[in-house]
Amino acid sequence: MTAKQRSTQSVTMTVERGLLNRARDAGINLSATLTAALDAELRRHATRKWQEENREALEALNRFHEEQACFSDEYRTF
Repeated sequence: MTAKQRSTQSVTMTVERGLLNRARDAGINLSATLTAALDAELRRHATRKWQEENREALEALNRFHEEQACFSDEYRTF
């Protein structure tokens, strides 16, 4: 048994029949597609969670930037 096989788990899901048939007809790998979509959704969730946890600091930084401009403004040549 390979490491990849040991790190996966079989699950039971309910999928709309028409959608499943279209995916099969298109030759779409359901496991790979679910893995990629779930990974992307978890990254979005982590991003939203981080933004919420750091909302006050981000707002303070934005206020500072509005009041003081960009840190590097004095060095710009454009």
